[in-house]
This record gives sequence, structure tokens and C-alpha cells, in this order.
Amino acid sequence: MEKLKTFLKRKNVEISAKRYGIDALGAMAQGLFASLLIGTIISTIGEQAGIALLVTIGTYAKAATGPAMAIAIGFALQCPSLVLFSLAAVGAAANELGGAGGPLAVLIVAIFAAEAGKIVSKETKIDIIVTPFVTIFVGIGLALWWAPAIGKVASAVGNAIMWATELQPFFMGIVVSVLVGIALTLPISSAAICAALGLTGLAGGAALAGCCAQMVGFAVLSFRENKWGGLFAQGIGTSMLQMGNIVKRPVIWLPAILTSAITGPIATCVFRLKMDGAAVAAGMGTCGLVGQIGVYTGWLSDIADGTKQAVTAFDWIGLILICFILPGVLTWAIGLVFRKIGAIRENDLKLDL
Repeated sequence: MEKLKTFLKRKNVEISAKRYGIDALGAMAQGLFASLLIGTIISTIGEQAGIALLVTIGTYAKAATGPAMAIAIGFALQCPSLVLFSLAAVGAAANELGGAGGPLAVLIVAIFAAEAGKIVSKETKIDIIVTPFVTIFVGIGLALWWAPAIGKVASAVGNAIMWATELQPFFMGIVVSVLVGIALTLPISSAAICAALGLTGLAGGAALAGCCAQMVGFAVLSFRENKWGGLFAQGIGTSMLQMGNIVKRPVIWLPAILTSAITGPIATCVFRLKMDGAAVAAGMGTCGLVGQIGVYTGWLSDIADGTKQAVTAFDWIGLILICFILPGVLTWAIGLVFRKIGAIRENDLKLDL
């Protein structure tokens, strides 16, 4: 057993929740952003502006989703170059075979393929043949075996959440908004979770509301300490910056969490805010305004397929209120009460920017 541990350590194979559940999952979301999400945005701009070249560019970017995710995962797992490059084929296969649950299939399959490749890397004199062969053979073999089932499970879970949200929009609006919002601030990826489950529709809208409550909420709540730099860093960057402060004093998280519990059901019950764009956008919040762009592309898709007549003023009011105004106002107001009773103290939210 000691020899095995020593060997795995030498090969940089670390079997841990952090490496697989945080590092790999977060990297997968970046791969999604750098392919599917940015491709969707480029295509949408091209369609709206009537520029065929942008539509073509966006289409090619979206086609690279599987390879981009797998390579990103391999990078997070610190794979040698031959393993990393071989994961492109693995990602393409797992994403296609996984169907709607493709991202989750890519995550699981790419982890196994990457670790198998790392184990054999530089162990033979014909490394340039052995390492890609093992990585691709293990990866695509597992994709053929596992990906369809993984995709079905992920789709079933996502569909169950979306069905429950349609059935009980108030209760599920709270649950989805709070949980996905918390995931966004934790060092895991809310975007990857939403993508893996294919979280769209009302559930996607609730997820977006929760993420915006965290990002805009912390940006406004900590303005006293962090000024404009903190406002932009958290408001269009990530509320994960506050994780260090949350660990020191967890109570500072409550205003944003309470806000998400309020805006979630408002999104689902009042404005019927839906994420009918890419599921990954539901977990992005206001980061680069990707969540809002996702909602807008969803509107356009709904208009194109006839399920929506037009984008109305009510749609825009709902989007602006849920994503920007309510998170800022509610978190600030709740935070003010927390400050007055001493639950949040001076510099509890201070960032090193």
C-alpha cells in the first residue's frame, strides 16, 4: 500500500474531493465558458447585427464544447502535455454520448482518463505513443460505457428540479435560488452544476436570481469597506472573493442568503423569469453579464420557435429588478440591520484589492 501511495504521489495523482469536486469542476465551467457560452454570445451578436461571420465563429466555438471542457479539467489536474492534448478526443466523445447531461459525463470520464494517462506518462521509451493511446482508449472506452447513463441521470435530476419548480414555483424558487447562490460563493462552480444538470426554464431563472443576490449583494454590502474596486470585483467578477472573510465570520453571509430567498420566488412567481439560453449561464450571475445575456438569448430562441411573441417591457423590468436592483437594495437593508446590532463589524467584509 505504501508503494502504491508513493507511486501515485510521484505521478501527481491526488484522489481528493478538492481536486475533483472543486478544481476539476471549476475548470470545467471555464471550459464551458470558453466554448459554448462565448460561442452563444458571439452567435447572438451576429444574428442581431446581421453579421454572418460572427454567427459562423460562434457556431465553431460551440462545437468545441466537449474538448474545451476536457482539456480544462486536465489542466486543473496538472496533466502532462501529451495527456492534456489527448483529452480533446475524450471530451468530444463524452459530451456527444452524454446528450443533455454531456457536461457531467465529460467531468467524470475526463477525470478517469486524465489520471490513467498520468500514471503511464513517461514510463516507457515510446511515451509519445503509449500516453495518448492509454488516455484516449480509457477515456473513449468509458465514454461509450458510462456517458449515456450519466447523461440520463443528470437529465433526470435536472428535469425533476425543473418540473418541481414549475409545480411549486414559490417553494422551489427559494430552494434553488439559495442553494445555487451559495454554490456560487463557495469555491465550487455553480455554473458547472447548472450545466451538468441542464438547469433551464424557471429553475434556471431562480438559479440566476440566487447568483445575482450573492454577487451584487456582497458588492453593495461591502461598498463601505471596499469602495468602487470591490463593487466591480464582486459585482461583475465573483462573490467568491469574500470566502476568506466568511470562514472567519460566517454571519456576514446571511444578508446575501436571505436576499436570495426573497428574489428567488419573486423571479419564479411574479416575473416568471426563465433561463432558456445555455444552462451554464444560470450559474454565472452577473459575472461579465453572462447570466443576463443568457436570458436575452433565451428570449430570442423562444421568439424564433414561436413560444414567445416578443420581448416586453415587463421582461426587461423583471430582469433588471431580479439581477441588479433588488439584490443591491435588499442586501444593503438587511446588512444595515446586521451592522446596527453588531453582527457585522467594521472591516468584516474588507478585501485585499
